[in-house]
Amino acid sequence: MSNREADGAVAGNRALDRLEEAVERALKELRAARDAANEAEVKAKRSEQLMRQLVDGRQDPAALAERVAQLEAENEDLRDRIGRGREAVDRILASIRFLEDRR
Repeated sequence: MSNREADGAVAGNRALDRLEEAVERALKELRAARDAANEAEVKAKRSEQLMRQLVDGRQDPAALAERVAQLEAENEDLRDRIGRGREAVDRILASIRFLEDRR
């Protein structure tokens, strides 16, 4: 095989590698798009069901609003507790590091 043929084979291999990478990226993006579309479809169906329940009177909008307010308050409380827990963990880690440094 001449240098020219070898160079052509190497270039062909590089081109094939780039093509394979491009196809893999395209497939990955296609999968992500399908996943997003499926998720959107599930959300749309759920929203449609909830809307029917509201229109049919099976769900009371005022009760739903009250429940949302309760959940938001619970979320805020949980965020505060998590923040305090993180601070406590940071203090414990600082103490452990201090003790390890004293060794």
